Amino acid sequence: MHITGVLTLIRSERFLILSVLTTVAFFVFGDTLLSGLSNLYRLALIFFWLFFVVLGSALAVVRHAEHLAERLGEPYGTLILTLCITSIEVVSITAIMLHGENNPTLARDTLFAVTMIVLNGMVGLSLLFGGWRYREQYYNLQGANTYLGVIIPLGVLCLVLPDFIVTASGPPRLSLPQKTFVATVSLGLYMAFLLLQTSRHRAYFTVQHEVAESDVAVGHSGDTRIFRHVVLLAIYMALVVYLAEKLAPPVDYVVETMGKPAALAGLAMAVLVATPEIIGAVRAAGNNNLQRSMNIFLGSVLSTIGLTIPAIIVISEVTRHPVRLGLEHTDLLLFVLTLVLCTVTFSSGRTNILQGGVHLILFAAYLFLIFQG
Repeated sequence: MHITGVLTLIRSERFLILSVLTTVAFFVFGDTLLSGLSNLYRLALIFFWLFFVVLGSALAVVRHAEHLAERLGEPYGTLILTLCITSIEVVSITAIMLHGENNPTLARDTLFAVTMIVLNGMVGLSLLFGGWRYREQYYNLQGANTYLGVIIPLGVLCLVLPDFIVTASGPPRLSLPQKTFVATVSLGLYMAFLLLQTSRHRAYFTVQHEVAESDVAVGHSGDTRIFRHVVLLAIYMALVVYLAEKLAPPVDYVVETMGKPAALAGLAMAVLVATPEIIGAVRAAGNNNLQRSMNIFLGSVLSTIGLTIPAIIVISEVTRHPVRLGLEHTDLLLFVLTLVLCTVTFSSGRTNILQGGVHLILFAAYLFLIFQG
């Protein structure tokens, strides 16, 4: 690589320096930095410092995933993105779940928050922005139906059914055989979907010209660039995973010591993992590529349910930290309403600005009910 190329790479990846320095600081002085959280100013400083660096690194993951998407074509680009974000989500939930007192509803609250942010916030912004600029936008209806055909049963089995399980005493809770069944079905359905998406029915998740372009060889230069993006993506992912674990003490302190709503911990984690995808989806809709936008937000929800829940169940059993998956009261109603609305929104092959507005109203209702529910 010429010196000019090296300087260009350094300029484009300057945030990597901040991420590395932050990682070194918390690796060497972590106990000192994370002490004294009773001081609100110190608590706010540590939380926003970590949140900013983790979010910036996650955005870099998105940037490199988008470059890979351009090189590899759909659906591989968005698949890489959703798998990376799901990994960050599992690590973040596990870190907070294992820190301090056990919060059995954290995984459920985070999964629900991700679903609301993606299926209402992200979908709403994408359709509103795209509809404002282009009046109507089009996507592959077969792909949307395939996504929803897996998301709806998984969502009901994992986040609705557990609240209706009858137990001898205490709140509804899945037994080990029931957890095993849910985890196996979730993982199995996701793997079956993945096989369909990347091979037999790949055309469901692309538009015609993308299929043709992705089949063209990228050559030696393209191979070099792909390798560079893969390496940088892996580095950013490693930094995000480490720093996300350091977010656990301040988040845990806010919920357990300060007595704030437990759902805030799930919302904070959800915002962290969903923001990069929101930016990617809204940007794609703004470029009149609703197909890529749809792949991002529906693929994100599917991987969140299909991969995160089995991982959390396994971690829960290994560490003996109980988890509760069933949604309750207003959350249950909002979740079912969101699934029904998505089947209506993605039933015609085209979208408009009104549909985006309705999704955003449901997202506003979710935020309101966190504090007033």
